[in-house]
Amino acid sequence: MDQFTFHDMTLTWLNGGVTSLDGGAMFGVVPKPLWSRKYPVNANNQIELPTEPILLQYQGKNLLIDTGVGFNKLNEKQLRNFGVIEESSLQASLTACHIEPNDVDYILMTHLHFDHAGGLTEWHGEQLVSAFPNAKIIVNQIEWDEMRSPNIRSRNTYWKENWEPIVSQVVTFQERIEVLPGIEMVHTGGHSEGHAIIKLTQNNETILHMGDIMPTHAHQNPLWVLAYDDYPMTSVFAKEKLMKEALAERYWFSFYHDAYYRMIKWDSTGKQVVDEVKRGREATIQF
Repeated sequence: MDQFTFHDMTLTWLNGGVTSLDGGAMFGVVPKPLWSRKYPVNANNQIELPTEPILLQYQGKNLLIDTGVGFNKLNEKQLRNFGVIEESSLQASLTACHIEPNDVDYILMTHLHFDHAGGLTEWHGEQLVSAFPNAKIIVNQIEWDEMRSPNIRSRNTYWKENWEPIVSQVVTFQERIEVLPGIEMVHTGGHSEGHAIIKLTQNNETILHMGDIMPTHAHQNPLWVLAYDDYPMTSVFAKEKLMKEALAERYWFSFYHDAYYRMIKWDSTGKQVVDEVKRGREATIQF
């Protein structure tokens, strides 16, 4: 598993499963000749999109950023439609880090779509239960409300199987919340109305985890937003504002869905990569 030491924090990317979604849907109105130069595509026009949570160890606490697609949570039709080539082995990843599910203190949810929230619950026999029973699950209030009462569009990704067993663990916030010193969640909207990003700050350095308003390094351009976004112009404006700040201050960017990079740091123009952490596992789809 890939690891990165960020001053007093340790980030470890866990195996939460791998999906393969339509490249056109993932890049919205951007023409394929443009986006395919930056992110490879297979013969079925699919791009590889891991769903890999980040284990964050800091101040004696264990935190997760999102939870993957889960295991044995999808039926055959869903596995096919979402191009799931591998389900989650999240608990095995944690065990390899000498951590058990009961040891997880916080789960920071950028949003609650199935490929981020599937690992919140698991099957025990015929019953779905919380996969991390001692964790506080932090999520934006708007997101939590829509999860429990989805609309005609969002009901395709907000499923009761992923929220009913964890109701008592959820802690919500409005605009922003400091979970621990140097760990902040900020509401952005865009991809979903309650979408949030995560800022990790240590010794005047910052890692910005943009969730699904920047799911891969190839989505750096503020105008390159997903057809899956419920509010695409909100995504554009949020990315534009965050990118202006992040490039000027030389933030790191970390990724949940990127099959090739864990983190990237660009120069102030955004045109040159000045540092990078590549994904150790080789992607199935290559240039």
